[in-house]
Amino acid sequence: MDVAHTVSLALQSAIAQGIARLEAQLLLLYALGRKSDERAWLLAHDEEPLSITGQQIWQEALARRMGGEPLPYITGWTAFYGLEIKVDARVLCPRADTETLVDWALELLPPAARAIDLGTGSGAIALALKQQRTDVRMCARDLSADALAVAQANAQRLGLDIAFSQGAWLEGWTEAFDAIVSNPPYIADADPHLAALAHEPLQALASGHDGLDDLRAIIAQAPACLKPGGWLLLEHGYDQAEAVRQLLQAKGFVDVQSRKDLAGTERCSGGRWPFPEA
Repeated sequence: MDVAHTVSLALQSAIAQGIARLEAQLLLLYALGRKSDERAWLLAHDEEPLSITGQQIWQEALARRMGGEPLPYITGWTAFYGLEIKVDARVLCPRADTETLVDWALELLPPAARAIDLGTGSGAIALALKQQRTDVRMCARDLSADALAVAQANAQRLGLDIAFSQGAWLEGWTEAFDAIVSNPPYIADADPHLAALAHEPLQALASGHDGLDDLRAIIAQAPACLKPGGWLLLEHGYDQAEAVRQLLQAKGFVDVQSRKDLAGTERCSGGRWPFPEA
């Protein structure tokens, strides 16, 4: 890997090795100890020499990215719904597609709603909902103590009041919610795409032979924890919308529908728990 002595040469080297320009810029800002919003500084200082320490950090960061490690794990953060979310290998890196789930929940949450984010991971969904709707009484749950530690640290740093708990989906839960949201594992155990996600926690990705095990569990448990008229909103795989809608309808949910992400893929499906018949 070429040693880059200036800002310009460093970026050229990374781009020549297949790193996208934006990622290369963010990696270099990280290596130089500068903020992620200082991309203009790179342009204004393209002939700025890298210190020996800066070169060492840059080469290490570039090697990690070339090895397939997600950019957020290297820099320690990612942007989600306008928030800076701290992440590491204990949690899944939040994806932009998941903002579709947040958008949908924000449309449906009534005033002073009670909501829970299942499998919260870094806390991204719960944090985004709470930041947008401070009146919402937000809960977040994860089976992983490591993930909860990351999520709680994010909430504390951002000053967002969220009630965290450890557990498997809704097992043992007795309170009722206006909305349950979740981005659970949904990749089939034998899916070849898992190889490209080897740096991320497997338990946050894979879910049985067809990828639907955790979605089935949440759908089965949700009615006991939803207020009449409450919504269950779920993220799922690009080809799972029809299967998830069928699971929701079979359980008794009404107004079952799906939402598309920015790429036009049906990324989320959900339904409303009906009011009792008079």
